[in-house]
Amino acid sequence: MEIWDAYNSSFKIIKNVCLIRGKHVPPGLYHLVCEVIVQHTDGTYLLMQRDDNKSKGGMWEATAGGSALRGENANIAIKRELFEETGIVANDFQEKYKYKVPKIQCICVEFFLKTNWKKNRITLQKGETQDFKWVNAGEMIKMKAKGILTSTSSKIILDIENTLKLL
Repeated sequence: MEIWDAYNSSFKIIKNVCLIRGKHVPPGLYHLVCEVIVQHTDGTYLLMQRDDNKSKGGMWEATAGGSALRGENANIAIKRELFEETGIVANDFQEKYKYKVPKIQCICVEFFLKTNWKKNRITLQKGETQDFKWVNAGEMIKMKAKGILTSTSSKIILDIENTLKLL
């Protein structure tokens, strides 16, 4: 059973209230979700292919992450999630965005990590992902056009495209 802290709409923890994964979340409460996009120091991005048995199975995503467990803040949660899903050990995450997703009652914190982790040392989490690859921004844009990236990844690609236009 996965237990989460409850948050209000102002991104503040509600003390002595917890939420349980898969159970009804009362109106006005949220749980914390953290995601990270990983860029290698050579400029490529880590993409992982979702397990075929999950929703959006077979799609590629440019983030690792998931729900924060009870007692975890965003930095602790993203460090744990990244390690569980990729084997990467890191501490120097940069927070990029924080927003609410009312439809699924979550607060999402998006992080960025630049790393020199050995590219062949990625370890996938069974049941979560089935493959990985490192790609440059241009390849990610082509994958978006083919419709094989998740919607979150497509938003990240828009940020990358806009940044490339500024260069």
